[in-house]
Amino acid sequence: MSSLSDYIRDIPDFPKKGIIFKDITPLLKSHQAFSTVMNTLYELYKNKKIDYVAGIESRGFIIGSALANKLGAGFVPIRKKGKLPYKTISLTYDLEYGSDTIEIHEDAFAPGDRVLLVDDLIATGGTLKAAAELIGKLDANLIDIAVVVELCFLKGRETLGSYPLYSLLTY
Repeated sequence: MSSLSDYIRDIPDFPKKGIIFKDITPLLKSHQAFSTVMNTLYELYKNKKIDYVAGIESRGFIIGSALANKLGAGFVPIRKKGKLPYKTISLTYDLEYGSDTIEIHEDAFAPGDRVLLVDDLIATGGTLKAAAELIGKLDANLIDIAVVVELCFLKGRETLGSYPLYSLLTY
């Protein structure tokens, strides 16, 4: 098999001019590449006693739910404001070009639950940090944050501070 990076497609000027979007769709499309991602993450977390995998809308849902199934854990979605049907807690955070709000069900975790947070990519880190803080507000234990792609030049790891981060690919 080729390197996983061969399955990441650059899309220039998306979602706005000057940005080169890292598209994981080819990776998801390839059974072999996606299996490699899942197997790598499974091997990393199989002995960590993960109760739940939390995934951020929307590509984090794909990776997170598949990994939760493989780990024998539950899956918890973290969504944009107004998308979850039950009572939620929310957090608003700053973006380069404004702000956004994410939410989680207020009963997503019990105190002490062991949670792995996943997403497809970390750029500036704002969304992942907000998600990590939501997990903390529910008194769950964030074991790790895992992403497929890390854009190092945007310093998202610095935004996360002391939150642990594992990335499969770095740019």
